[in-house]
This record gives sequence, C-alpha cells and structure tokens, in this order.
Amino acid sequence: MKILNKYKKLALLSAVVLLGSCTGDEPLKESQLDLTVKPKTELDNWIDTNYLLPYNINVQYKWNPNAVDNNRFLYPPIQSKVQPVLEIVQKIWLKSYADVAGPNFVKNIAPREFVLVGGVNLNTTGTITLGLAEGGKRITFFETDNVDKRNRSNIKRFLRTIQHEYIHILNQTKPFDEKSMATITPTGYSSAWYNTTDAVALEEGFLTAYAKSNINEDFAETAATILVNSKAEYASILGTVVSPVALASIKSKEAIVVKYYKDAFNIDLYKLRDAAENNTNDVINN
Repeated sequence: MKILNKYKKLALLSAVVLLGSCTGDEPLKESQLDLTVKPKTELDNWIDTNYLLPYNINVQYKWNPNAVDNNRFLYPPIQSKVQPVLEIVQKIWLKSYADVAGPNFVKNIAPREFVLVGGVNLNTTGTITLGLAEGGKRITFFETDNVDKRNRSNIKRFLRTIQHEYIHILNQTKPFDEKSMATITPTGYSSAWYNTTDAVALEEGFLTAYAKSNINEDFAETAATILVNSKAEYASILGTVVSPVALASIKSKEAIVVKYYKDAFNIDLYKLRDAAENNTNDVINN
C-alpha cells in the first residue's frame, strides 16, 4: 500500500510539473494573414458597374499566380491600360451582340471571368497565344499593355481573342455541324500548323494557319475572321486566293458558320459583323 501511495504522489507531482510547463509557454500569436478587406478603387467600381453587375463577369487584373501558367514569363497589366482595354471589349464585342442579338444574349451565355495579362504569352514553338478560354468560364487576354485604340490593325488583332474564344463558348452551349465541316478539307489539319503561313493556308482552304490545327479551331477562326473584318476587308482576303478549290472550301465553311449562328441563336452573322465594324470605327475615331 505504501508503494501505491508513492506512485500516486509521483504521478500527481508529474502532472503539476507538466501543468506548470504548459502554463509557461508563450501565448498563441495572432494569424499573420491579412484578412482586412481593401477598399475598392475607382477602377474597381467602374468594373462592377460595367461588367460585374450587368453581365456577372468578374475582371481579374491584379496579379494572381493561380490564374496563369507560372512556367511562362507573364506579368500583370499596366493599371492605366485596364479600363481602356475593357472599354474596347465593351464597345465592340458586348455592344455588337446586344445590338443584333438583344441585351440579354451575352448575359445568358457569357464567360464569368476575364483575366488580363500585360505581356506576351510565348510558346516553345515560337508561336504566340493571344487568348485562352477555359471551360467556357474564363477568358484570359494577353498583351493588354500593347493595345492601341487608334490603330485599326492592332484593335482587330486584339478583338480576335474575344471573338474567337467566345465562339468556343457558344459551341459548348450548342454544337456546330462537325460532320459537314470535316468533309471540306479533311486532310488539311495538322498539329504542326505553325509551320504553315497564313498565305499558304489560304491556298489550302483555311482562312488562317491556326485554323489548320483542328476542326473546332477552323470553325472559330472562320467566324472570328468574318467578325473582325469589314465586308470589304473580308472580300479582299478572299480576293487573294488563287486556287478555286481552296476558295470554294472557304466559302463552304463560311456557309456552315452562317447557318450555325442563324439556326442555333437566330443571329444574322453578317449583321453582327456590320455592327462590330461600326462600333470599331466609333472606338478608333473617338
């Protein structure tokens, strides 16, 4: 019995020591994470008014490494370029669809986020990625620092990103006639499309070299080329095609695209092109 009492005393003493050592530890420090909500800037409020509230499109222009490929040398846009770039997209893309398809069209079918990147997205093949569409939810714009609203060719190059990527989103909503598209230039598609120039691609029945990468990109490039060019500019492109077979192929693809817009969304593609042309002129001249 004495031995047991001895062990009890030792156990009690140990508990007191442990308790004392615990109470001697430093108190827990507060979290080092900054959880304060930063006030919105004038630019943030403008984005809310013109994109988030009417279209439920969030615009990410502050640097977020999780939104881009960290294996590329990319950086955030110059902040003073953000609103001018978004105004161009608003005027030429959003307004054109609203003018022709109605004010709710893009509200119902839209990416939910734009990511703006200032620099060039250079690929290992030597090509440049102007934009990306991810799952129909996010569109990333590259080279936003280089957009010049007074330069028509520059604006057309930049707007091709949103026109092209939005077509992919429309295709995810309602698919186009892939079977018919596949029969026009079936042997012309290649994963090494970047080894072909646009001029050579035209003589093979493709409006751009990138259109040769696959049928989906061919469809998007055909539609985007029509939308970023005026009627006269598009006719000028077709006027350079020497091969009658290639010209017929391009015309057949154009017919599939026009029919798709009409059947799937009741949109006259040529009216949409003319609206984009008028809005482009307004951007350049004002």
